[in-house]
Amino acid sequence: MTEYRIDDLARAAGTTTRNVRGYQDRGLLPRPAKRGRIAIYTDNHLARLTLINNLLKRGFTARHIADFIRGMQRGDGLAEVLGIEEILAEPWAKTPTERISAEALESILGSSEAADYAAMVDLGLIERDGDDYILLDRDTVYGMGRLIELGLALRSLVTVFGKLDENLDGAAQTLISAARDEFVARRGDGWIPRGDEESEWAAVLVTEMRAVATKTAHNALNRALDRTLAEELKDYLGS
Repeated sequence: MTEYRIDDLARAAGTTTRNVRGYQDRGLLPRPAKRGRIAIYTDNHLARLTLINNLLKRGFTARHIADFIRGMQRGDGLAEVLGIEEILAEPWAKTPTERISAEALESILGSSEAADYAAMVDLGLIERDGDDYILLDRDTVYGMGRLIELGLALRSLVTVFGKLDENLDGAAQTLISAARDEFVARRGDGWIPRGDEESEWAAVLVTEMRAVATKTAHNALNRALDRTLAEELKDYLGS
């Protein structure tokens, strides 16, 4: 985790050291750790400052922000205390990860070609960490390994998964654009919730959209695979 002195923190957050101290005095920002006489801040402080700045720019007062933060400290529910930016920042992708040695990865993929590994890094499947690799999507990497054992080439699989990612980007854009249009139509562009009722509506909408979109995309892909497989099989047998 990155460490900051107060001047560096203020610069990174686009604010002033005076504001940083003022937010601390009001309880909006946690106190820093002390290393001798030096105050040490972290990425958590930077994230809190970014949230405070965004809320201030959209018209929230220090009192409104304090209410959000006190709610978080009490452990209140998400819909009660978070702004819409925090709700939307919750990652959808929560795939299992795993650290393995370079030798273990080579055994799974049957390759140590730099070009193949670079392509997998670009797809967000793996990343290098010292002498080891982090499988960012363990299920997909091991699934590719099983296909390779059955005779498929890693380079071909990387190409296929890259094309699949591009197509899914289009589907995701459709879904996210629809959600944004709904927010804008109901509340206006740049809106964030004020009060329990608006926060609950935003949280429920985003949560349900995630659940429905994930299930719909999964089922739609299965239906498309059934249709395409039937067509390809018919063409193959008829050739």
